[in-house]
Amino acid sequence: MSLRLAPSFAPFVRSLTRPLLDFVLPQRCPGCGAAAAPERLLCERCLALVPRLSTALCARCLVAGGDGSPCSRHAGFAVHAPWQLDERSRAVVHALKYGERPSLARALGPVLAGALPRAARRADLVLGVPLHAVRRRERGYDQAEALAAALASAIGAPHATGLLVRVRATSAQARLGGAARRRHRAGAVAAADPAGREGRRVLLVDDVVTTGATLESALAVLRGAGARAAGVALAWAP
Repeated sequence: MSLRLAPSFAPFVRSLTRPLLDFVLPQRCPGCGAAAAPERLLCERCLALVPRLSTALCARCLVAGGDGSPCSRHAGFAVHAPWQLDERSRAVVHALKYGERPSLARALGPVLAGALPRAARRADLVLGVPLHAVRRRERGYDQAEALAAALASAIGAPHATGLLVRVRATSAQARLGGAARRRHRAGAVAAADPAGREGRRVLLVDDVVTTGATLESALAVLRGAGARAAGVALAWAP
């Protein structure tokens, strides 16, 4: 007779077994196979080889099909990302998002902070792009919230949850045009409590920015609530 765990218990059991597996099975860097600290995944050499971004992206321009060049036309839609997505950074993102490794976020807080200009570090709040409740139950955690908490700790800002909610699940939209992407994401995220956001400096955190549609939609919600917001993502997938 086989024993099957209810879906609600599976994430809890995985959270208990992960530290044991990390102890029994030494961590190997997915980039080169060398020994690596479990809390970082990548070895120091591969971490240094991840391509960096030197300027902010514009989520609104990305949605419209732009190439990610710096933009001065769309105030409130800047996205700061330390990394470009390559085989090394992709391994980190995949482990964080799908590999049951939310603990990786702790070491990534300073990496995210390093991509921010000095003024952006003086944030009043740090939020994560919310995951839909169904997907959170399936995964057992929200990787964007884990990154947001780590960034908040790194810059000494409050981390808030529940201020944005995902009211509609969305699917991949990489093949959609700019206008279609915006329609696809419209209404997917809402402000749970818009009051008291006027003038607040908010950093909104996600794992990867690809088309820009998710961050563009959520940043628009924050702007509509009166916040001065900017996006932060671990990596850009050009």
